[in-house]
Amino acid sequence: MGPHPAVAAIRLAVRRVLHDLLTEHHSTTAALQHAPSHEPPPPPLVLVACSGGADSMALASALAFESPKLGIRAGGVTVDHGLQPGSDARAAEVVQRLRELGLDPVDSVAVTVGRSGGPEAAARDARYTALDTAAERHGATAVLLGHTRDDQAETVLLGLARGSGIRSLSGMAAVSGAGGRYRRPFLELDRQTARKACMVQSLPVWDDPHNADPAYTRSRLRHEGLPALEKALGKGVVEALARTAQLSRDDADALDGWAGRAEATVRDATGLLECAKLYALPPAVRRRILRRAAIAAGAPAGSLFARHIEEVDRLITGWRGQGAINLPGKVVAQRQGGRLVIRQG
Repeated sequence: MGPHPAVAAIRLAVRRVLHDLLTEHHSTTAALQHAPSHEPPPPPLVLVACSGGADSMALASALAFESPKLGIRAGGVTVDHGLQPGSDARAAEVVQRLRELGLDPVDSVAVTVGRSGGPEAAARDARYTALDTAAERHGATAVLLGHTRDDQAETVLLGLARGSGIRSLSGMAAVSGAGGRYRRPFLELDRQTARKACMVQSLPVWDDPHNADPAYTRSRLRHEGLPALEKALGKGVVEALARTAQLSRDDADALDGWAGRAEATVRDATGLLECAKLYALPPAVRRRILRRAAIAAGAPAGSLFARHIEEVDRLITGWRGQGAINLPGKVVAQRQGGRLVIRQG
């Protein structure tokens, strides 16, 4: 008799990601074999980011089951955000559970959460910084994240509420981070599948009270917004939003590629952007070029919003002699003699 369907589903999702990582590893190994004094690299190490919740515990159990069969080393890391009493004790419990699954190495990393961008964004920034550091310290090929289809739907709705562009509506990528470090095997699985997998395997899970705290936007969306949408529109809203994310990602990737190719054609010999040539481009392509230029000048990507780019765009499409536009990071955009100058002020 095979495993429970929920367990089989999470294992299959993880197996596919591990196969991808192994293929990439073999390609790298083959390239290195032509180098002098080559020594075969060790098997790849994959870490799972685990909070102790159902999604990440299901992910950890699937990684522990699948990795030995593929000759992949598997470890784990949990991040203690220090936002609740006893968080250090809970982190120690997660470490113990991961070790009991057979994962090694296993780390607990304590972080200090700042205030920039609000509590949710600050916690996320601190968490990813800690995961990056852990991956680099252990030489990990990848870090697996337990985001599910439900998380993807929530991310799309949050982007929609902010009035963000198509890139925001594309949600979370299955592969992201420097060098494709972060992998999300569960984006096509719902949250209940992960919880069911934990239950049938008798895996203890911890339900973070912040996930039910109405003070947090994502929590309100999860417990109030999405249920209301399903009541009004019927079941299938989560699946439809996840499909929207993938379609939006395909479109955004295509537009980003177009903008990358077009950028060289709208700069003069000195590298300045020519307003007339920018004006001739489709707005979606032009604004991508403007955003890239602002980031290259020093504007923090996370603080650069659509309204900023729209103001810069008006220097091209609605020129009436207006002054310079101030952007985050002390970057200034201004029109000078038919050229758009974006630089640190």
